Amino acid sequence: AMSNIQLANNLRYLRKKHGLTQKALSKMLNISRQAYSNYETGKRTPDLDSLLFLARCYRVSLDALVLKNLPGARRHSEELSVSPVSYILAKNKKTDAAIYLSREEVEIIQMFRSISPENRRLVAGFLSNHRLS
Repeated sequence: AMSNIQLANNLRYLRKKHGLTQKALSKMLNISRQAYSNYETGKRTPDLDSLLFLARCYRVSLDALVLKNLPGARRHSEELSVSPVSYILAKNKKTDAAIYLSREEVEIIQMFRSISPENRRLVAGFLSNHRLS
């Protein structure tokens, strides 16, 4: 596989811009710090799940993360948010897959747990009716 220098540069740039360490990111991605470091040097390319997570975390499109020269593009684009999203790692009980929750999502789950079963059904009904198809 041809190494993607643009992606490697963007990963380093975005991590520094958001004040994150390689260690913090490797924890979020559930890989070793060395494995993460290889993404920033272009020795290895993150898998699709990791790329999607990183794009979401930095609030950039997948296209921008992989292909764009972000430091040059930032003056023209508002797609880079200033504040990083801090995620909490959870596990999907069925699949054992990692799920990343934002603070807001955690608060919503806590509120959901504290309401009556009737209200839970109302909320669940509302969400399933408003899901983007």
